[in-house]
Amino acid sequence: MNAAIDRYAVIGDPVAHSLSPRVHALFAEQVAQELTYECILAGVDAFDAAAGDFFREGGRGLNVTVPCKFAAARWVDELEPAAAAAGAVNTIVPFTQQTQGTVRFRGHNTDGPGLLGDLTRNLREPLAGRRLLLLGAGGAVNGVVRPLAGQTPQELVIANRTAARAQALAAAVRAEFPAVKISGCPLADLSGSFDLVINGTSAGLAGQVPNVRGEVVKGALCYDMVYGAETAFCRWALAQGARGVSDGLGMLVEQAALAFTLWTGKVPRTQPVLALLRADAG
Repeated sequence: MNAAIDRYAVIGDPVAHSLSPRVHALFAEQVAQELTYECILAGVDAFDAAAGDFFREGGRGLNVTVPCKFAAARWVDELEPAAAAAGAVNTIVPFTQQTQGTVRFRGHNTDGPGLLGDLTRNLREPLAGRRLLLLGAGGAVNGVVRPLAGQTPQELVIANRTAARAQALAAAVRAEFPAVKISGCPLADLSGSFDLVINGTSAGLAGQVPNVRGEVVKGALCYDMVYGAETAFCRWALAQGARGVSDGLGMLVEQAALAFTLWTGKVPRTQPVLALLRADAG
């Protein structure tokens, strides 16, 4: 491999399906940046070794996907504020400590701004004063819940298969955003209606749907943080009467652009990339 070409990657399990290599190749083409971008298969137990090997072999930046976002937060040397608040990292940036000349690693979380960018700019979905539902309480949801709360919704409900995790996350976020009504509950207890339902569970990676009543999504815009031409959650939501659905492709592109800028200092345009990927998907 040409040593002059910067090397980047995404790490997680599963990861073979990832469009991140394509997204970053398109960004690089836009700004005339030479780079390579690969996929590294590693679960939580293998994360530390795999991340260490990648950077020792000359890696310049790493994206992190499920289920490794919490592990990445523990592995890095320091966390920027959004990642510290979430306890989850999706982007790792190496930097040289000036006083000692040693390489250290900073963890960022671009998921929240990426989701907000897709919802507000691409989908033009208002968030202020609306009833929002987040399904899940893992690394993906931890990365987006505070940016969503910062949009001053009328209510924000976090529902998870394990109720205690949803309730603990809701309590932590409520303490930071006391003006917003925030609660947590088990998936099976959900009832009523919402304006926006965001699926942040990993069920979609296996083609499954969270165990919630159809009334919860009726009339809502339903957003799946998993991306694909037609996810299982999106198909199910439409059948239950959702007013619209979207997969997470726009979020992928928006958060990737932020990571790309952190690594290279260059700001790519997301709209052309998103349009091309949508066209490729048919």
